[in-house]
Amino acid sequence: MVLTVESKESINKMLTCEDLAAELQQKAAQLTGKSQFWIGLAGGPGSGKSTLAQALKARLGKLLTIIPLDGYHYYRRELDAMEDPEEAHTRRGAPFTFNSARFVNDLIKARGTGEGVFPSFDHAAGDPVEASIQLHQGRQIVLVEGNYVLLDTEPWCQLRDSVFDETWFLDVPVPECNRRVCIRHVKTGLTEEQAKLRVATNDSINAELITKVSRRNADRIIHIRMSP
Repeated sequence: MVLTVESKESINKMLTCEDLAAELQQKAAQLTGKSQFWIGLAGGPGSGKSTLAQALKARLGKLLTIIPLDGYHYYRRELDAMEDPEEAHTRRGAPFTFNSARFVNDLIKARGTGEGVFPSFDHAAGDPVEASIQLHQGRQIVLVEGNYVLLDTEPWCQLRDSVFDETWFLDVPVPECNRRVCIRHVKTGLTEEQAKLRVATNDSINAELITKVSRRNADRIIHIRMSP
C-alpha cells in the first residue's frame, strides 16, 4: 500500500503504510504521562478507511486503538420506530441513521478521561454490538474512523474542537467508492441491479456530502495506491 499525503507541511509526499505507522510511533514516543494523540479519519463509503486503519493496527499493535463510527448505527428496531421507517431503512448509512449525539458525547468523555467502552458493528446481524471495544488509559494513538467525523453540522462539528488533535481525509473519487460499495452489496446477497439502485439512492449521495465537506476540514489528505 502506497500513500500520497497532502498536508499543510508537505504536498504530495509519497509514503508507505510503514512510513505512516513510523510517524505515529514517533508521535506516541513524544507523548508524556498518560496523554493520547487522537486522529479523526473520514472518507466516503468504500474509500478504504477500515482497510487503512487495520493496516496501521497490524503495524502498531496495542499502541493504536481504533474506534469506528459504525458501532453507532441506530439499531434496526430504532429505525422501525422512526417517523418514516421505510425511508430510514432505505437510507441506512446516511447521517440521520446514526446516534450522533451518543457518539460525540462518548468521544468527548473518553478524550477527557483517557478511557471508554464503545460498540462495534456486526454486519452479519445488521446491528451494533455493545461494549466490544475498550480504550484504556495510557500513552497511545487513538484513531476514530467513520464517514461523518469531519462534518460541519451539529453535533459532528464538536469533534474537531473537543476531541481530535489531527484530522485525515481519505480521498477516493466518488465513482470508485460507488464501484467498491456496489461489489460489497452484491457479496451480501443483493443482485447487481439492486446493488446499483442502493448505491444511486443512498451511498453515492452520502459520498458526495462527505467529499464536499470533509476534504476542507482535514489536516491531511491521503490518497491510496495499492502496490502490486
